[in-house]
Amino acid sequence: MRIALGIEYDGSDFFGWQRQPEGRTVQACVEKALSVVADHPVEVVCAGRTDTGVHATGQVVHFDSEAARAMDGWRRGANAHLPEDVRVQWAHPVDASFHARFGATERHYRYIIHNHRVNSPLLRNRVCPIYAQLDVVSMQTAASYLRGEHDFTSFRAVACQAHSPVRTISHLEVSASGDFIYLDVMANAFLHHMVRCIAGVLIAVGRGQQSPGWVAEVLEAKDRRLSGMNGPPGGLYLVAVRYPRQFGLPASSRVPAFV
Repeated sequence: MRIALGIEYDGSDFFGWQRQPEGRTVQACVEKALSVVADHPVEVVCAGRTDTGVHATGQVVHFDSEAARAMDGWRRGANAHLPEDVRVQWAHPVDASFHARFGATERHYRYIIHNHRVNSPLLRNRVCPIYAQLDVVSMQTAASYLRGEHDFTSFRAVACQAHSPVRTISHLEVSASGDFIYLDVMANAFLHHMVRCIAGVLIAVGRGQQSPGWVAEVLEAKDRRLSGMNGPPGGLYLVAVRYPRQFGLPASSRVPAFV
């Protein structure tokens, strides 16, 4: 049987999602817990491999097992053996054609900026603190240049292993609520560090260091050196992954917000 899981985690104390020879990872914790429940070794495949310090409220994984367990038994059993910073939110049976990574049609990330002159210790590692007042309207204008299909070479890590830098951003919005600014971006797929790079570019515009039109110039240049610093990982959340309706996966996940 192939089973899909929805997973939420606080990435603050993890060296990212992917299992590594050394360092605590989300994948290793999930596989260890599921292996106990299944009574055999379990390997999981995720929708998106998040980096060190990045969080998720809507990560999706799949695994195969011959163990006979109720879906709620997988969820409750895994959570009983997971550390407190990782939780399985749901379990759902899928057929063998389902693939958590290659079957995804859209991924939704949210980047959260706390725009206040004093950083809150209660929000440490959960937001990107920016002390200078940001111009949200300029950031919204800048974001418009990134929507659609583009070559995002200027917005990916040098070590990115994707075969093509072309991606399609179907949705990119900048909104504000109190002292918080939210960047919501949806695409068919993302390059390594792409969302954090977009955040860094929009923050530079919001600070008045660059004009909104500069974003179009960076995109056209296809040169990572022009886009500057990435936003820190603590502000980034994978909030949803979408699949064809035929699989019947739960559509809801928590979208993090602060007031």
